[in-house]
Amino acid sequence: MTTTIRPAARADVPRILEFIRSLAAYERAPEAVTATEASLEREGFGPNPYYFCLIAEHDGRTAGYALFFYNYSTWVGPGIYLEDIFVEPELRGLGIGKLLLERVAAIAVEKGCARLQWAVLDWNTPAIEFYRAMGGEFLDEWRNVRVTGEALRRLATCGGADGACAP
Repeated sequence: MTTTIRPAARADVPRILEFIRSLAAYERAPEAVTATEASLEREGFGPNPYYFCLIAEHDGRTAGYALFFYNYSTWVGPGIYLEDIFVEPELRGLGIGKLLLERVAAIAVEKGCARLQWAVLDWNTPAIEFYRAMGGEFLDEWRNVRVTGEALRRLATCGGADGACAP
């Protein structure tokens, strides 16, 4: 049985969306996915992609994916943020996730990135154990912050938390 890792192509977009939906279901938030094939194609395969994606194939079948993007730390310079890594449940334990993570790490090193980082849900014990075994360092003192939807629109128009614009 062989596993290969390759860059995603436009033709993979429907499968990438399937993976995203499967990951969201696993993470108990299937309704949160608003991505579409059109948005994934536009945002990942245009002249200035927002993300990059790797596809794992095992015995000729798409088995998983890793989706990442570049970020920048004012302290250490360029980095990669791993947004998603997912392997089909029936193919877990075959080293596919490890190969995906290793390839993203290799890209980070090739591009001169200072770090590779990602988030994991606190209840996802199998993933936590996997990341720990891969050398992952857990930054419990840091909190993720997110602004979305109407709060984002308010913030973008000087609405802020109190709805007032500064002079």
